[in-house]
Amino acid sequence: MKNIAIFILVLTLLSCKKDDESIVSQQRNDNGIIVNIPLSGSLQNPTFSPDNNSIIFTRFVNGYNIEPAEIYKFELNTENLTLLVSDGSANVNLPGASWKNGQIIFSSSRDPHDEIYQISENGQLGDEIQITNRTSKVAYEPTYSPNGEWIVFESHILDVEGNGIITKYKIDGTSAFVELTDQEDDCRQPNWSPSNNKILYQKKNNGEWNIWIMDIDGTNKTQITSNIGNCTDASFTSDGQHIIFSSDYQVNIANIYKISISGTNPIRLTNFDGYDGATSISTTGNKLIFESINGDPDESTGTKIVLLEL
Repeated sequence: MKNIAIFILVLTLLSCKKDDESIVSQQRNDNGIIVNIPLSGSLQNPTFSPDNNSIIFTRFVNGYNIEPAEIYKFELNTENLTLLVSDGSANVNLPGASWKNGQIIFSSSRDPHDEIYQISENGQLGDEIQITNRTSKVAYEPTYSPNGEWIVFESHILDVEGNGIITKYKIDGTSAFVELTDQEDDCRQPNWSPSNNKILYQKKNNGEWNIWIMDIDGTNKTQITSNIGNCTDASFTSDGQHIIFSSDYQVNIANIYKISISGTNPIRLTNFDGYDGATSISTTGNKLIFESINGDPDESTGTKIVLLEL
């Protein structure tokens, strides 16, 4: 009996050690926690719900940025996972303001070409409705205005990959499409400020991406980042006074940074020997959600989603 008792004790200790190692493996050196989402593929572009209790994200089924892509909703407390959009094309949301007033905005590559769609946060497969419909231009990665009545997105001439134009449009169709940046530039991934007075975007200058902001009518364009590497995937903090973005500044692969809208004092928020990008911040300002992988994401099987308390 004594030998049996010892044997059971050893098994128990080994089991506890294994569990502890599993828990530790899910936590990074900067205290970021890999969110337990039971999906294969590449999980990207996470965005908080307005109440911060859930996220939506894009799942590229076959690897990083490799179509097709689906959109899921995940409840952080219950771990309930819901497939919202899946039709065999690339359905992609943008981090930041892509969830407002119970609605989720995204772009889809379904025929005949990429356009903007919307679905209810409680919607089911097939419930999405098309918002934009143009014959000679495509639309990518939209976000909402604070009241949810307008969207702003990246527009390209059909079959032209460069020269992105930041464009806004009223969802009910009562306003024409308004181009806010010049076609000669290459501007992408816009996000509206919570105070409704600014729109940020990324623009390529001399081979390097930087973050810019402008008034919502396209005036007063101001460069925010400069000489701090490639700066992409930007969104505003809830007070509108700072911008969260991804950059390879002083690191081998991009991590997450914060900078004031005056363009001063960039602060590194994640400390990971790998890639962190496509981040959103909670409305309370104390949590980041982002995609991450231990290495270069390009041509990888894909990223996981990480939650970090600031």
